[in-house]
Amino acid sequence: QDKLNKLMASVRTGGKGSVRRKKKAVHKTATTDDKRLQNTLKRLGVNNIPGIEEVNLFRDNGTVIHFKNPKVQASIGANTYVISGTAENKKLQDLLPGIINQLGPDNLDNLKKIA
Repeated sequence: QDKLNKLMASVRTGGKGSVRRKKKAVHKTATTDDKRLQNTLKRLGVNNIPGIEEVNLFRDNGTVIHFKNPKVQASIGANTYVISGTAENKKLQDLLPGIINQLGPDNLDNLKKIA
């Protein structure tokens, strides 16, 4: 135990006689990832699509990923669609009266299960 304490006493970070750090460490932020993503999308030739009020992505388990006022970008040649904004996971019955015209044949089966 005494040997361990002596070893720990000799290990020191900082204080008098230690090497002074000359550069401040710069941490990367999430904006670099966002810029890299925007550059990749620009290379694909993605264009903004204005005037879209909501986007609903229907999942197999009967839930819906719902975007309200999203930023939608598309590159039809590259078959790429980008939807960005705040997303909410909702149940199909929560959105029901307004999204009946958006339902496809596979989602109509989920609707029958609910009824």
